[in-house]
Amino acid sequence: MSWRYRANATLEGLTGYTLTRALRREPPKPPPPPPLELQRLPGDAVRPPVDPAHDRLLREPVFLLSSVRSGSTLLRVMLNSHSRVHSPIETHFRRMTVGLGTDPVRQAMELLGHTHSDIEHLVWDRLLHRELSRSGKPILAEKTPSNVFAWRRISTCWPDARFVFLLRHPMSIVQSWHEADPVKRPMEEAVPRTLSYMTYLEEARTHLDGLTVRYEALVADPEAELRRLCLFLGVEWEPAMLDYGRQDHGGFVKGIGDWRDKIRTGTVVAGRPLPSPGEVPAELREICRAWDYDR
Repeated sequence: MSWRYRANATLEGLTGYTLTRALRREPPKPPPPPPLELQRLPGDAVRPPVDPAHDRLLREPVFLLSSVRSGSTLLRVMLNSHSRVHSPIETHFRRMTVGLGTDPVRQAMELLGHTHSDIEHLVWDRLLHRELSRSGKPILAEKTPSNVFAWRRISTCWPDARFVFLLRHPMSIVQSWHEADPVKRPMEEAVPRTLSYMTYLEEARTHLDGLTVRYEALVADPEAELRRLCLFLGVEWEPAMLDYGRQDHGGFVKGIGDWRDKIRTGTVVAGRPLPSPGEVPAELREICRAWDYDR
């Protein structure tokens, strides 16, 4: 009988406990690095075209910057109804990246003087230019709402870009976002989720030149607002812009634009009554003041 057994037997009889050797704990292993194709080139920098004459095919693109649930799909299809303006479904182009999966290609890109962002910008530009070329029109107007989070990079990628800022009463945005899917979008999440879009939109509007359009004015007097927008874009006003339902604008599908019945009617529908000041939560008051909706 070993001394360890006798000691444990005595200890257990007296206390109910036994001695055991502590297990050796191995230090946690660091997580493996991501695959090479998911790693960005070192020293990545977002910068304008290195060779403006050849790095961009798309000239003077228009980006419609807005929050979600601001009427951007309505404005898109009105613009797309113009004979000289192509405004496609939401392309989400800024989510497109490139994978450089071998050391030789990474070495080559660096020696050629490309940052990772440079290469992505070439892909973005080629995609949108192809979309515009297929339409047969000369002006592209892209309107993915999440572009507000990348306004700095977009304006750097296309230094000649033009911007349209679409505003709507912040509380109307919140209510519309909730009503689009009440179960999955509870009201307690509506303010913080939509306010992030509004905050970045106001930041872009503060730093970039462009034209501000209000949703409430657009649905109240669409011809007047579209005439003003056409003047900004340098194109003639066309009455067909008001009757967007007569043309094909791609599918109204969740994830790439508004999909509800109002936009499917093919005509402009009056907006909801503006919320009273008492209906606006404290979190939205600052943005309401910035957008002159506090009266």
